[in-house]
Formats: sequence, structure tokens, C-alpha cells
Amino acid sequence: MSLLGFLPVALFLLTLVYLDSYKLVRFRTLVILIVVGCAVAAVSLAINDWLLAAGMSRRMLTRFAAPVIEEILKAIPIFWMIRSRRIGFLIDAAIYGFAVGAGFALAENLYYLSTLASAPPALWVVRGFGTAIMHGSTTAIFAIVGKSKKAPVGLLLAIALHSLFNFFILSPALTTLVIVLVFPPLMLLAFQQSERSLRDWLGTGFDLDAALLKAMRSGEFAESNAGQYLGSLRDHFEGAVLADMLCYLQLNAELSLRAKGMLMLRESGFPVNKDAEVGEKLTELRFLKQSIGKTGELALAPLLHHTPQDLWQLQLL
Repeated sequence: MSLLGFLPVALFLLTLVYLDSYKLVRFRTLVILIVVGCAVAAVSLAINDWLLAAGMSRRMLTRFAAPVIEEILKAIPIFWMIRSRRIGFLIDAAIYGFAVGAGFALAENLYYLSTLASAPPALWVVRGFGTAIMHGSTTAIFAIVGKSKKAPVGLLLAIALHSLFNFFILSPALTTLVIVLVFPPLMLLAFQQSERSLRDWLGTGFDLDAALLKAMRSGEFAESNAGQYLGSLRDHFEGAVLADMLCYLQLNAELSLRAKGMLMLRESGFPVNKDAEVGEKLTELRFLKQSIGKTGELALAPLLHHTPQDLWQLQLL
């Protein structure tokens, strides 16, 4: 029966990965985050034990201190991934956040299993369907809200929900039932909205990139709005830098189309093979970025459409 402490959160995480039709989540990253979640649980346990030894009451720790400590520590790896543009949409944000929480719950339940080996089955039902899902869901909520550039709000919401859970206002069985009925549907709703946003971004971005490349390759670029804007920069940049800016713009559009094409193939169920040419183009793009400098990149910003998703797609490649 102790398996009930581990199976629900693992199955729900697998369900989220299965629903990721665009395959945004990398398996290797998922495993790393689960391990990170386990490490966070160990650090949290050490801090909580220290607070108890320092004289804090268990009630104060459980209701207030532990939710703050645990949610902040769980949020750190997700916050870093958002800031470093390793998360592009709400879908991968939710999965990666839930993975950290799942790792935390896994380690925590292993600890309880070692100390409460003879516990009744009801305890493992509550810990598996209640506490474990709560840990995964609060971190996923932080990730979803944090992806919307409201990380402090997401963290406060995660802490509040965790603290409310630890107040045990309802019986453990009813609390578990509420979590099962509320958190999974919320996650699925976030998935639906994110997939809609992803489809819109793919469609609009693909058309813009394709139109830009068509103009460049047909010789009509100079007459286009983008070409006229680039021409207006002649008084501010040397000819060699302008040439590099033009190459940077074209190469960025090519890689952007490649990334969007990969996502479309994945969503349709087709395999995506690695392309050695992509690696060479990414290297060239980094060289051109250094060549034009920050000033040149800022000057190109109106043409690059650098939304967080556009910046993330280079990480995808």
C-alpha cells in the first residue's frame, strides 16, 4: 500500500508529458528536475529540523514556516529556467514545475516510509493523492504564473495554497478529495490555453518569417518596409556592420522557421532528425551577434520580433 504514496504523482506527471503534443519537454531535463526536487526536499528537511531544534513549535513550522521555505526552494530552479529562456510556454512551465514538486514529494514520502513503515494504508492514500499532488501542483502554479512575468505573485499563491493545505481545515480525506478534484482540472485548463497560444504563435510567426525570407531572396527586400528601415541605419553604422546585420536578420529568420517547422512536425507525430547544418548556423548566428554588438541588435529589434517565445526557440534548436 505504500506505493500509493508514489504512484499518483508519477502517473499524473506522465499524463502531463503525454498531453504535450508539441514535445516541448526534454526527458533529460525532466529527470534532472526530479532529482533537483529530491535535493530540495533534503535541504528543506534539514532547515525544518533546525527550526524545531531552535525552539519553533511544530504547529508554527507546519502552517507557516515550512510552506515558505519549501515553496521558495522549489521555485528557484524554475525561476532560473524562466530567466534563462529554457521555458517557452505554459505547457512546459507546468510540466517542469510539477516535476520539481514530484521529486520533492518522492523524497519526502521515502523519508516517511523509512520512519513509518507500519503506517496504515489511509496515510499513504492521503500522502499520495493529497500531499504529493499538492507539492507538484503548487510548484506548477508558480511556474505558470511566473512564465507570465508575475513570479512574486506565483510564489505567494503557491505559499498560500501550501499553507492552507497544512492548516487541515477539513479532514485529511476531504482535503485529499478537494485536491484531486481541483488541481488536475486546473492544470488541464492551463494546457488547453497554452496550446491555443502556441498554435497562434506558430501561425503568425511562420508567416512573418517566410515573408521576410521571400523578400530577401527575391530581390524585393530593399523596397519592403524592413528593407527601408535597414537602409535608414546607414548613417549610424559602417557598411561592414550593416552587411552583418542583414546576414543576422536572414539567418535568424531561417532558424526561426526551422524551429517552428520542428514543432509542427512533432505535433503531427512525424520524427524530427537532427540537422548538422543547424549547429553551424547557430555558431554563425552567435558570431554575427558579437559582430554587430548590442547597439546593432537593439537597432534590429523592430524586425526580429523578439518575444520570449522567439528567444526560447533558439534553445529548442
